[in-house]
Amino acid sequence: MLDAVVVGAGPTGLACGIELKKRGLACVLFDKGCLTNSLYNYPTNMVFFTTPELLEIGGIPMTSLGEKPVRGEALKYYRRVADHYGLDIRQYERVTGFEGSDGDFTVYTEDRTGTRQAHRARKLILATGYYDRPNLLNVPGEELPKVIHYYKEAHPFYGHDVLVVGGKNSAAIAALELHWSGARVTLVHRRAELSQRIKYWILPNIENRIRTGEIPAYFNSSVESIEQRFVTLATPQGPVRIKNDFVFAMTGYHPDTDFLDRHGIRFDPETRRPKLDPETWESERPGVYLAGVLVAGMHTNEVFIENGRFHGAQIAADIARKTLPAS
Repeated sequence: MLDAVVVGAGPTGLACGIELKKRGLACVLFDKGCLTNSLYNYPTNMVFFTTPELLEIGGIPMTSLGEKPVRGEALKYYRRVADHYGLDIRQYERVTGFEGSDGDFTVYTEDRTGTRQAHRARKLILATGYYDRPNLLNVPGEELPKVIHYYKEAHPFYGHDVLVVGGKNSAAIAALELHWSGARVTLVHRRAELSQRIKYWILPNIENRIRTGEIPAYFNSSVESIEQRFVTLATPQGPVRIKNDFVFAMTGYHPDTDFLDRHGIRFDPETRRPKLDPETWESERPGVYLAGVLVAGMHTNEVFIENGRFHGAQIAADIARKTLPAS
């Protein structure tokens, strides 16, 4: 039997695995995608807002060519950390559910070949993040293939009419890169102005493009419907119908609270924060721990790699205390 199963192999999941291994605890990490799957799906040219040392886990230094690391450097770093600690990471193996109680859980998984397995573990750590569940627009036509919830890179959209929905970092970066790559970009945002939390080197750039009319923008507006060749916007001046080939809905993401709820993780009804011990991150279901952005509920802007990476040490210390024999 394993001492622990970690669900999620992002930076927080890796930190949990490292801290468990440091304490002599046997664990396996499962991820439905690749190692640090969310980071892999970030925009190709993304620059982190933070500095390298704030992304470090396991005491392994991170270096970057610039003051701030880029996506490729982060992916390389976390691969190196995983190799250094020899973590047992099962990529492309989705956790479909679990049952049992503290000290003897059974975790069910399915890999990309459809093979299903059961794994027994004394403890369970959920570090699944939220990036795979986009906030939907909930408008007619959103199911069309032209609607995209993840921006990767701009080249395929050269010469096309593209609508970017949103007013935060991801929307600003997508709009600028698409514009620079020859797409005809329009931006729509439900608020009166762009978020002031947009990265400081991005905000003036997108504001200038909007001010000069290079990127037409509709504020206090929303998408009303999506068609194959057009979109209709609800604006303060009334409906506006514009030509459109692709829609990037950069409207944010949310954790899979349905999965948590089905497995006995209870939430505060107003904040949707899971009920847990803030010292150990153990949920009200004994033996089940939450790490990373999951602890913030719907307030996903409160937990990042920079602070979520420390959850692993707190969780591993509590598991070691409860699992290992007293010396």
